[in-house]
Amino acid sequence: MCTVWQVTGWAALPSFLPAARPVAAAAGCVVAAAGVKREERESTGRGSWAPLSGQAGRLRAGGRGQQIDIHPSIEQRDAGTAVTTMADGADQGGDPVASTTRTDDAPPMFSMTELLERCDDSQLLELTNHYRQRLEEAIQEAMENVVFVLAYERYFSEQEYKQVIKRTKRGSRAAGSRLLLNLVTEKEPRVRKLIWKCFVKMHHLLPKLEELLKAMGEEGSDLIELFKAMKASSELPAHLKDVQQKHKETLRAQTETLSVNTILMNEKVKVFQLLDRYAELTVISTVRDRTLVEHELLARGRDHEEWREEHLGEEFEKIRTDQLFQNTSASKSKSGSSSAVAGVPGIGKTTMVQKIVHDWATGKIFQQFQFVFSFKFRDLNTIKDRMTLRELILEQYPYFGNMLGEVWKNPEGLLFIFDSLDEFKGRIDFADSRRDTEPQHQCPDPEFRCEVSDIVYSLIQHKLLPGCSVLVTTRPTALHLLDKAEISVWAEILGFVGEERKEYFTRYFEDQSVAAAVFKHVKENEILYTMSYNPSYCWILVLTLGPFFTQTHRDPQRVPKTITQLYCYFIYNILKNHGREIESTRQVLLRLGQMAFTGVAEKNIVFTDGDLIKYNLQPSQFLSSFLMELLEREDSVRSVVYTFPHLTIQEFVAALAQFLTPDRGDIKTLLIEAHGNSDGRFEVFLRFVAGLSSPRASWILEEFLGKFPHQTICRVIDWVKDHVKRGARNTKSDAGKRRLLNTLHYLFESQNPVLAQETLGSVETLSLGGLGLTPIDCAVLSHVIRPCDTIKLLDLSSCRIQCEGLQQLGPALHKCQELRLGFNDLGDSGVKLVSAALRNRHCKIQILGLMSIGLTDSGAEDLVSALSANPSLTELDLTYNSLTDRSVPALRRLILTHPRLKKIWLWENAFSATVKKELRSLQESRPGLRLEILGV
Repeated sequence: MCTVWQVTGWAALPSFLPAARPVAAAAGCVVAAAGVKREERESTGRGSWAPLSGQAGRLRAGGRGQQIDIHPSIEQRDAGTAVTTMADGADQGGDPVASTTRTDDAPPMFSMTELLERCDDSQLLELTNHYRQRLEEAIQEAMENVVFVLAYERYFSEQEYKQVIKRTKRGSRAAGSRLLLNLVTEKEPRVRKLIWKCFVKMHHLLPKLEELLKAMGEEGSDLIELFKAMKASSELPAHLKDVQQKHKETLRAQTETLSVNTILMNEKVKVFQLLDRYAELTVISTVRDRTLVEHELLARGRDHEEWREEHLGEEFEKIRTDQLFQNTSASKSKSGSSSAVAGVPGIGKTTMVQKIVHDWATGKIFQQFQFVFSFKFRDLNTIKDRMTLRELILEQYPYFGNMLGEVWKNPEGLLFIFDSLDEFKGRIDFADSRRDTEPQHQCPDPEFRCEVSDIVYSLIQHKLLPGCSVLVTTRPTALHLLDKAEISVWAEILGFVGEERKEYFTRYFEDQSVAAAVFKHVKENEILYTMSYNPSYCWILVLTLGPFFTQTHRDPQRVPKTITQLYCYFIYNILKNHGREIESTRQVLLRLGQMAFTGVAEKNIVFTDGDLIKYNLQPSQFLSSFLMELLEREDSVRSVVYTFPHLTIQEFVAALAQFLTPDRGDIKTLLIEAHGNSDGRFEVFLRFVAGLSSPRASWILEEFLGKFPHQTICRVIDWVKDHVKRGARNTKSDAGKRRLLNTLHYLFESQNPVLAQETLGSVETLSLGGLGLTPIDCAVLSHVIRPCDTIKLLDLSSCRIQCEGLQQLGPALHKCQELRLGFNDLGDSGVKLVSAALRNRHCKIQILGLMSIGLTDSGAEDLVSALSANPSLTELDLTYNSLTDRSVPALRRLILTHPRLKKIWLWENAFSATVKKELRSLQESRPGLRLEILGV
């Protein structure tokens, strides 16, 4: 199918817009722009530029089966103005949009256009909010293009245009899309409707938008009726409008900033604008039980992320916070709705509540509610006397005065929020039959004096103000209290998924180069990346790592290099925040570590109250920094169990406990037995033990835990030395190679160059061929090789190394005499890194194996250039690559001029028969050279 667009009647571009913008990056389109010089344009592709040169430009919408011809009018060609194609359908009423001639058979958007005409201003706002998330997703892949059109049409100002572009570049397309929709909802109604019409005109080039508009057209009439009913139920009498306005202004002022405790800065509390710092969380419409969470905690790095995304599409249904009460209206229910949102400590429950209140106060969500009243259970704990609901509200919102009697008359328009049920010291048991039989345990009306727990109970159960809605948040610890409650919607906060993680770092740092550097550091470390689903851990990470990337005169040697160093900072932050709550931090961590080690040894990550009692551990704020609560369902009865937020935290605390015992005389025996275990359960634990033997890692913990026993440190170092030597001698089997790699990790974590020299100083062969290596493994290997001068063979063939891993290895490659890198996906960019090693004036490489690495003619040129500066090479294997006749001049130079080259293998490349003969004939000019090239 083909759609032909005749672009006519466009006004001049606003001065702040670029000469042209991409049309639809999501569809792979390009923009035609008159007067753009050829040398200024990018390669035509996703979001690229292409000059018209006075002729019709042609765009192809990739994957959509559409080809779009753009014909600028004579006036536009003469004026040299830009042409865009994101408009559809001539608007004879004067809208400055493009007219179109359609030649495909796509149905017109009659139903959506009709829906827009039928919507009044408030209904269109409700419609925008109702479909907001889907609309954000529909336009985010073409963000620059959409905001360009809105600015071109003068619906967006220069400042708004630049804000969206900046947010998109600073954060992500999702962040830019979210800001764009925020701006749309704040527009006056007439402009908002014009923007919607603009979206309709764009739909052909944005598949998700087209799908969304179709759904809106089909559901629109029903939604309008629902909005009408909601509006009728929320209409305020004139005398209540002033107090509502005062209430919204008060809540907006209370929630517009976000206060966060700091621990590495001069300020004790740092204050941010909520909208600048709030990163969207993933909420699912269910509460996971222990089994699912247990599987998640056992996954690491990319496996963890893939697990979450997979289950979001299966067991979990992702919902928006505004969907918690989506169907609440007078026409739907007279009894109201109660929702419960669960989440582990630090996952963002309280901040989510703050955002909900702020969004209601600013008119973005829940406009079916006339009033929202938000309470924290920790504040309710301070109330000792019986009181009425009226007194409870007036204590927090005194400006309601004597107006509350009027407020009660429409309970369907009320939303009560109670945050952190797990912190409440009062007794609320929805399974307690006495509440139904004994009136003193109920609160029948807002003027009735009773316990605060009775007020909360009666609101949730719709016995007080029936028709109102209630939102309760809690840790899983207290979810069992709600088992018998009348909860309509159960939800759980999962935290950050996918790009939401990156957005947190982007919003935290004003300097985006710092944000990118810190996030890159986290993402490259699979353990830290796994933890970053939790906002609290993200906060610890930015506090821990931020100073190392922001201080102007920082010591680069102090930047944490190992996972042990980073976890020491992580634990230090917890100790500084919560360590003063307990008498003996060392003793509590020792007992917690003993429990953690038992779990590692028995492959158990789930602990019960009985385990806490066994190790003399008492629940506390300090302990909850290490343990989180999970739901366990057995015979329909919910109980709570505990787990560390991630398996590696359990492994680190278990390792730390080995250094908190005064004299651990049997530590070497324990380490030998753990290393001998074949199923890998102790791998990370042993890395942490080796790392904690380094003063560079452990020094920061001494402020709270005291000195580590010197004898224990010496015994650990002796054990590492023995196992590295033994591992380097036994690499014939895959299991032996795996054990060697683990021992090299121990050496790396210890950060002891003298130990590395002593253990690898006499090693001549390091063979890891066939063992998959991550970029972290490559960094470890590079670190331990650098102090060594005796390695003759480094075999890394078939290790699935790519450019990122080779970059980590780069500083050590020149140290060996024989380097085997065959059967890795290196490509020409990887060969540049090898070439850099060959150019090193201390390079010792004599035999270089680059079989089947994706080498092309371009890479061969760079390789030959590097070898011309390196006279040591004697053998070169380039078989099974993609060399063609174009690489012959470079190979000729190599063969004829390299003094010591004895063998070169060129089998299975793409040479012509003529070139093969030519290369073979060059041997005559180089006596002693053996050139292998088949087919001659």
